[in-house]
Amino acid sequence: MLSGQIADGFATIFIGELIDRFGHFKIWHGAGSVLVAVSFSSVFGGCMPCRILSTSTLKVETISYCVFAAIFNVGWAATQVAHMSMVNCITLNSTSRVVLTSCRNAFTMVANLSLYAIAFIVFSVSTAKTHADLENQYRWIAYSSIFIGCCFVGIFLSRTEEPRLKMGLRGNSHARISWAYWFKKILYYQVALVYMLTRLVVNVSQAYLAFYVINDLRMGQSAKALVPAIIYICSFIVSILLQEMAWTGQRLKAYYSAGGVLWVFCGAGILILPMNMSAFMYVLAIFVGIANALMMVTGISMQNVLIGEDLSGCAFVCGTLSFLDKMSCGIAVYVLQSYQSMSPTVLDNNSSITSLTVLDNNSLISTSYISVTRFGLGLIPAICSLVSVAVTCTMKLHTPYSKPLVEPLLQ
Repeated sequence: MLSGQIADGFATIFIGELIDRFGHFKIWHGAGSVLVAVSFSSVFGGCMPCRILSTSTLKVETISYCVFAAIFNVGWAATQVAHMSMVNCITLNSTSRVVLTSCRNAFTMVANLSLYAIAFIVFSVSTAKTHADLENQYRWIAYSSIFIGCCFVGIFLSRTEEPRLKMGLRGNSHARISWAYWFKKILYYQVALVYMLTRLVVNVSQAYLAFYVINDLRMGQSAKALVPAIIYICSFIVSILLQEMAWTGQRLKAYYSAGGVLWVFCGAGILILPMNMSAFMYVLAIFVGIANALMMVTGISMQNVLIGEDLSGCAFVCGTLSFLDKMSCGIAVYVLQSYQSMSPTVLDNNSSITSLTVLDNNSLISTSYISVTRFGLGLIPAICSLVSVAVTCTMKLHTPYSKPLVEPLLQ
């Protein structure tokens, strides 16, 4: 994962610069999608170098998956930067940009839920009796997702017009904006920090959610699908509702702060939630979904406010902010995993500890145990949310220039 995140991080800056120089958002999006499809199918298709070299050593397997993860993330970087940059080049209207961002976030939730639907169908029509059967089930899930994704990419590329950089108020918008222009802006660093922390909140919590509900709360196997599904559904609903509002800089700050504060309380609840109250996790999932949508939509919209009418540098901004996002998430998960233990310490009946819970007739487990998974899902997102809210309060987000919606920047 770390190798993929590092490749993604550096690729976002490089691709963002190329998009600003040469444009052609759809070409970059399409090329990135091809890389994603090929590398993703290779990951789930097994260790290709192992078959070529007729060996299955751990070192070869690790190198193989690292390479394909890096290729996957380079493709994803091209797709993500191109898609995010298009939002700024379709319209200059601030409310319209937030609507596009919230719509983008809403359909991300639809894609996540669709994956669960595909998995449900595959697990229903086939039974895994051996390890090979289980691998085949996940291959079918992966290949089905790739096929459906490619269909929607085809629809997007064939039915969406290429945005172009129109004449701005300052002159020819095709003139490149130097990197130094952004680095001299205090708002750039504030937005970059908020965006990075927001992605840390969402990505790190998502990475540890399934482990938390199964290993820490010891909920049923269905919970690792149901809890994320509740989060995605709530995020989808909130993202749709956010489209119906007129947006200003102050309103962006207010809604982002509300989502951040909500995540702080959710993180505290996750951190102290005992196993005998595990059902309360379904309630927390509702608020986590709401907080995720509020922070993601408004956080990305702050990025759009930063870009404003400086469209010739929009891909560079998206790329550099994504670089911080990928690097920080990769390092955070790597560090957390280096301290992760397989399970809490199990003691026999003769052991002495202050707080114990009976697992079976012969063993006990400490309820005062706090795993790295619990820290990753509860403490880290809560701290990141708190810091990001503090940074948001110091921002000076001026209401962007509003271009009439009847004049979209389309060819």
